[in-house]
Amino acid sequence: MHEYPQPQPQQPRRRSRKKVWIGSAVAVALLAGAGAGLVYWTTDWFDGNGEAVSYAKPSAGADEGQTDGKGTGAGGVQQPAAPSTDPDVSLPTGPVTEFKQTVKLEDGTRISKAKVKGAKSGFEGSVWVWTPKEYDRPEYAKSAFPVMIALPGGNGNADNYWATMPQLGLQKAVAEGAAAGKSLPFILVMPILNPDARYYYDGSDIPGQAKMGTWIGEDVPDLARANFRTYKSRDGWAFMGNSSGAFVGLKQLLQKPDRFRAVMANGGEIVPDSPLWKGHQAEMDANNPEKIAPKLIGDKGPEVNVFFQYGTKEGGRDRMEKFQQQFGQGPIKVTIHEIQGGDHNGWDYVRGMKDGQLEELSKVMKGPKPQ
Repeated sequence: MHEYPQPQPQQPRRRSRKKVWIGSAVAVALLAGAGAGLVYWTTDWFDGNGEAVSYAKPSAGADEGQTDGKGTGAGGVQQPAAPSTDPDVSLPTGPVTEFKQTVKLEDGTRISKAKVKGAKSGFEGSVWVWTPKEYDRPEYAKSAFPVMIALPGGNGNADNYWATMPQLGLQKAVAEGAAAGKSLPFILVMPILNPDARYYYDGSDIPGQAKMGTWIGEDVPDLARANFRTYKSRDGWAFMGNSSGAFVGLKQLLQKPDRFRAVMANGGEIVPDSPLWKGHQAEMDANNPEKIAPKLIGDKGPEVNVFFQYGTKEGGRDRMEKFQQQFGQGPIKVTIHEIQGGDHNGWDYVRGMKDGQLEELSKVMKGPKPQ
């Protein structure tokens, strides 16, 4: 198996976030500069880059299946999707977003990107998407698919490395897991995490700042609903994130258990700590998992699953065990997966996913049903 250079640490945010990602542009340069990396880049990743991609496709047979390649019929009018027998299926609601291809993977699937202005947050940022092969297969034309909102670590303001560094293997892990019957074929939605590199915004609506909590928890899911066949119920929605992104996913899940079912939190934080919270204690408490979890327990649900992961080289188990001991009760189900030899990086977290965490997450989620 080809080995890739490990990312170098940035200036620490704090002790537990001492290892964060370099920008993907630097990572690409490192990959291209290595001899073996040059071989890796002989794939067709750049084939078709920049082409418009629309995922809200017409139903099979509409206008005899002839489209203009953008999900519209031959006359340029958006065609209705096929009806479903499952009342939980939500067909694309529109408006259709025109994504641009950024990467074509070896299996023919594509990652694409759009600049989106959130209707609820007012924040404008980039979002990348990826669909598994199953999404376009005729037998799944009437089925919805589960959505995984994948969040990066570090600042994640210029890009989302789950999309811009597909060599991490997230898409491949989902595809291979689905083919082996060990993972659901998730749609991956990969937004930016912060509006700039100056601060961490904790995926929250900090007073006087960009509404990143609304962006990630409402606008990004709305974008997915507008463009994909998704589930109406929370059983089709989950978060996955690294480090600061893991905190955001955990917090969003506990805040909105009626909308999301689970989170896979990799090497993550438990409490908010942005300096922008200064003078806003009540609002910070409302975004603190340790403050939110007791209410969910007191309300006796709905049930949510927290899948923690950490590498033995990075530590952090003590924080996860403390959370599990204090709040892993009643409706909050908490598991901790140890990645032997793993460090604070996406390669090792994907390895943990392949070791069984994707399968465990898939067990509590709703998957597509072929006709």
